[in-house]
Amino acid sequence: MSRATISILVMVLLCAAGAKAQDQSKPLTETQKIEALIRHVEELKDATFIRNGREHTPADAARHMRDKWQWKKSEIKTADDFVNIAASKSSVSGKPYMIRFRGGKEVKSADYLREQLKNLQKS
Repeated sequence: MSRATISILVMVLLCAAGAKAQDQSKPLTETQKIEALIRHVEELKDATFIRNGREHTPADAARHMRDKWQWKKSEIKTADDFVNIAASKSSVSGKPYMIRFRGGKEVKSADYLREQLKNLQKS
């Protein structure tokens, strides 16, 4: 390969790397934040979600939140709306969703997800 060809390849690679770095610095959209919260729930290890007194796996809880998001999409404009409307309490009973962690500690889903949202917005 000639020196000119190598120089051109290096410039192309540097431009591509710069474009990728610039994309990573863009703030997340509200949809991306909601998707990240749902993925976080789905990937929680050793957690049990409690909805209307019944226990659910993280995967079931994430599926329920996603379904509720779709159902209430006209009301949910932001990730904070998502937490308040789709991920904090039962639309049927009004009871808060809870998360029980290993060791028995329970927290309200809304409180936990608001903290996760703060972490997302910092990074």
